[in-house]
Amino acid sequence: MKDNYRVGIIGATGMVGQRFVTLLQNHPFFEITAIAASKRSAGKKYSDIMKDRWSMDIEFNDKIGDMVIYDAQEIEAIKPLVDFVFCAVSLEKSETKKLEEAYAKAEIPVVSNNSANRKVNDVPMLIPEVNEEHLKIIETQKKRLGTKKGFIAVKPNCSIQSYVPALEPLREFGITKVLSCTYQAISGAGKTFDTWPEMIDNVIPYIGGEEEKSEKEPLKIWGKIKDGVVVDATKPSITTQCIRVPVLDGHMSAVFVSFERAPSIDEIKKKWASFEGEPQKLNLPNAPKQFLNYFEEADRPQTKMDRDLENGMAVSIGRLREDTQFDYKFVALSHNTLRGAAGGAVLMAELIASKGYFD
Repeated sequence: MKDNYRVGIIGATGMVGQRFVTLLQNHPFFEITAIAASKRSAGKKYSDIMKDRWSMDIEFNDKIGDMVIYDAQEIEAIKPLVDFVFCAVSLEKSETKKLEEAYAKAEIPVVSNNSANRKVNDVPMLIPEVNEEHLKIIETQKKRLGTKKGFIAVKPNCSIQSYVPALEPLREFGITKVLSCTYQAISGAGKTFDTWPEMIDNVIPYIGGEEEKSEKEPLKIWGKIKDGVVVDATKPSITTQCIRVPVLDGHMSAVFVSFERAPSIDEIKKKWASFEGEPQKLNLPNAPKQFLNYFEEADRPQTKMDRDLENGMAVSIGRLREDTQFDYKFVALSHNTLRGAAGGAVLMAELIASKGYFD
């Protein structure tokens, strides 16, 4: 691992791209050296483009504001400036897949927030505390792409970031089935209440494509490597409903779970309290000290109160109790644009860097 990595943000003007800027502008070993967006923004200063579009509580610094935006398609111009890039573009899935592969084939590693490459079986899709061993498939991917350095690694969907980490330390008890209802913030759609006033005093019981991702992606995360690729797990069976609610940030899930060998409530709480992954062991900059946090209060976690726990990188859990149809039920909360999007991708990049894949 080097002391410093030059980083590009592809899609730097959108909601997730803005989060990347706030997380990276003072990072201890990632330095923003290129920002890119659509062709219509190219050639303009970031501060000029973002004057009326910035939606973060933290402001970008003057260095970032003075940077001139590249066209995201100008890969050869960006290549000498970066060691790897974060990708958060808003394109059709096929176009995103093509763009990310073009960067990788140009020997620029890609850490992606997009869904386009999540189903590709030699592309690691990481929750860093859960399945860091999947990084090994990068070597298979590079052979397919014909690259020495270039590859793609992706972050999973924001909707699963609360309940999959909560279930991970309980897998030793043989999870057989899971039902999860997610209550998802509007920033997950790249919106604020100013840009989406229809969401005020409203709930929408449908988010396109979200339920399929929520049911399928955990099986890849819990899959095993075979012949250099990830083979999805076949269990547990997972069913979900995904609902948009009038909250700015924070995805909450109501989770129901059954086991082959049901643990006690005390055993579950102990598993949550003691759980840590590779990011905690390595003390990575964006790793929460306590990843899973259980609240004993009957009315916690609450989105507004708890979404920013550990800089928005921790998972909050509460209301664990027995259920009449499943063994147990509980609620869990994660910050969707931090742990679930840009923050999760930055933590993944920190882990990748620590393992030498960018060198």
